[in-house]
Amino acid sequence: MKDYQVLNEIREQGVCAIVRGTSADSLCKIADALLKGGVKTIEVAFNTPGAAGMIEELIKKYSNEMLIGAGTVLDPATARIAILSGASFILSPTLNIEVMKTCNRYSVLAVPGISTPTEALTAWENGAQIVKVFPAGILGPKYIKQIKGPLSQIDMIAVGAVNIDNYADFIKAGACAAGIGGELVNKKLVEEGNFDEITKRAAAFVNVFKEVHK
Repeated sequence: MKDYQVLNEIREQGVCAIVRGTSADSLCKIADALLKGGVKTIEVAFNTPGAAGMIEELIKKYSNEMLIGAGTVLDPATARIAILSGASFILSPTLNIEVMKTCNRYSVLAVPGISTPTEALTAWENGAQIVKVFPAGILGPKYIKQIKGPLSQIDMIAVGAVNIDNYADFIKAGACAAGIGGELVNKKLVEEGNFDEITKRAAAFVNVFKEVHK
């Protein structure tokens, strides 16, 4: 799938589940729970031990059902590992032009992290098709609405402390999607084996996205 096709999928789905710090043994159970709830985009954070192998495992089992990417990618070397593992998109908490160049070289969607208008425009001028507003929980929905004023051409995904109570506000403010970690793939729920609750949370986020876009 080409980068622009991946971007279209992210726009259409609106929810990206962030998997961080969980074991490989729980990975498929998490993916199954998310799918059951309607979430079809998943990001494996690269500060999770064995992240590359986890992405490969997801690709083998869910490539026809889920959009699978890598997160917390800080440098081009890690980006290359993620791409070779099969990641369809690369998220970073920071703006690293070299990471973007690596992604662009292989037509993999780069999602650089930004927190200022200057960073957003710099990313755009260097080929970004979408940026990650981080930390969204601190900046808030109003920040996205304001930054989208002069930079309406740039798609934005909100990441950082997005929960079921503020998710709709971020989407209404102009974010095309949100990356959701502990509020969706909660580590305690995984440890307890409570995957039904993850399914319920996934469905709740999906329903909110549908309601906003009615």
